[in-house]
Amino acid sequence: MCRRILKSETNSIGGIPFFKIGTFGKKEDAYISIEKFYEYKEKYPYPKKGMILISTSGTIGRTVVFDGKSAYYQDSNIVWIDNDEERVLNKYLYYFYQTNPWKIDIGGTIERLYNENIEKTSVSLPPLEEQQRIVDILDRFDKLCNDISEGLPAEIEARQKQYEYYREKLLNFKKL
Repeated sequence: MCRRILKSETNSIGGIPFFKIGTFGKKEDAYISIEKFYEYKEKYPYPKKGMILISTSGTIGRTVVFDGKSAYYQDSNIVWIDNDEERVLNKYLYYFYQTNPWKIDIGGTIERLYNENIEKTSVSLPPLEEQQRIVDILDRFDKLCNDISEGLPAEIEARQKQYEYYREKLLNFKKL
């Protein structure tokens, strides 16, 4: 997880995006200075591109694939998985974790996902080739559903073809 950032160290105008629980996986609304970002990035752990980030408080279990762009994350509320991709693909974990497999201990004042909850989560591990096939299918499906520039035009085109097919069927009469 990242080093703690105090509210007084953030601003709403610009700099390096700072993601809190409410903005994690969405549009940022706070920023830290470039200087603070590089200072902390050098001193403290920081995710690598492709790693899976997980919210551990509030919206427990929200997952994001770290895209490698400069950004900073709220300490202890957003963690990442340093994963061995020779055993399990990060993107496979991303989709798997969206199935909400977490066993969260209830009893404290605030529900949290602790490191041990993540470590104890059983992950089905097919061979890497099968993981990649699953990821490819889910990526395509996600793109169709969520990428308005691809999904919506593809859907419009499919409905247009469907309309034309039925129009032709309805308006082509056999001569008697």
